[in-house]
Amino acid sequence: MAVFDLPLDELREYRSASAEPEDFDAFWAKTLQEAREYDLEARFEPVETPLKTVKVYDVTFAGFGGHPIKGWLTVPAWANSPLPAVVEFVGYGGGRGLAHTHLLWASAGFAHFVMDTRGQASAWGGGDTPDPVGSAPAFPGFMTRGVENPEDYYYRRLFTDAVRAVEAARAHPLVDPARTAALGGSQGGAMTIAVGGLVPDLAAVAPDVPFMCDFPRATAITDRTPYREVGNYLKTHRGRTGQVMRTLSYFDGVHFAARGRAPALFSVALEDLTCPPSTVFAAYNAWAHDDKKIEVYDFNDHEGGGPYQEAAQLRWLPSYL
Repeated sequence: MAVFDLPLDELREYRSASAEPEDFDAFWAKTLQEAREYDLEARFEPVETPLKTVKVYDVTFAGFGGHPIKGWLTVPAWANSPLPAVVEFVGYGGGRGLAHTHLLWASAGFAHFVMDTRGQASAWGGGDTPDPVGSAPAFPGFMTRGVENPEDYYYRRLFTDAVRAVEAARAHPLVDPARTAALGGSQGGAMTIAVGGLVPDLAAVAPDVPFMCDFPRATAITDRTPYREVGNYLKTHRGRTGQVMRTLSYFDGVHFAARGRAPALFSVALEDLTCPPSTVFAAYNAWAHDDKKIEVYDFNDHEGGGPYQEAAQLRWLPSYL
């Protein structure tokens, strides 16, 4: 696949035309207030594993609606005092998987919290968190579940879970709340940006080839899923484009990025048809904190930098944590 989006010099200047809802802040303040009416009830159960260099905890905490959300907390076996922490969110269709698949950050000396994804985890990885909330008719996938009303939209629940995951991670005695970062790729990158806009005191964020940015452009220039789920829904539900795009505007990474208050390391792939580069730059260019950088992978699709980006994160994060 050749480069299909704007030239790199134009990408660096690109700004989204996504319209921010007037009540964006009020919507999210109300959503998080309602979530915090439920006790977080973060529970950390030690897990017996054959692993010798790390300790693993099976985590349960109360997310949106008080619903139980799972996760793994992995820490170096030698840890006996609070550590810098990385909270990770996973990509579309995936879940927390098995505990032994999350060793990178603990091996580097961090506490590592990976959040399970409600109602997903059957496309890859595996997980243990159902989504107990139903929705109106939707196109297969997650992008259109409740999409005609922001109050009912699936990602309202998921982004709230992500904020609560940061709070749960910070509740463990081996996590230093002041040295907590968030990261993730694709859908996990979208959640990272959302958390970066909703949690005011993160030490750093690292969204990798993030999804759910600049919906008006993304849904117009790529026909690859998951964005195509929106087009397929509107192909059947004719005349509802304005209503659907209004809902999506409450979840657009561009608007969360405008509230980003932590240093940020983004990544983008210039041949990425899943998360087109202009949509990633839309969020990056909107990111409010001055301390930001973006790694550009010229000839990659949605795999982005892969282990090269992990190496970049491992070099970058310690100076903030």
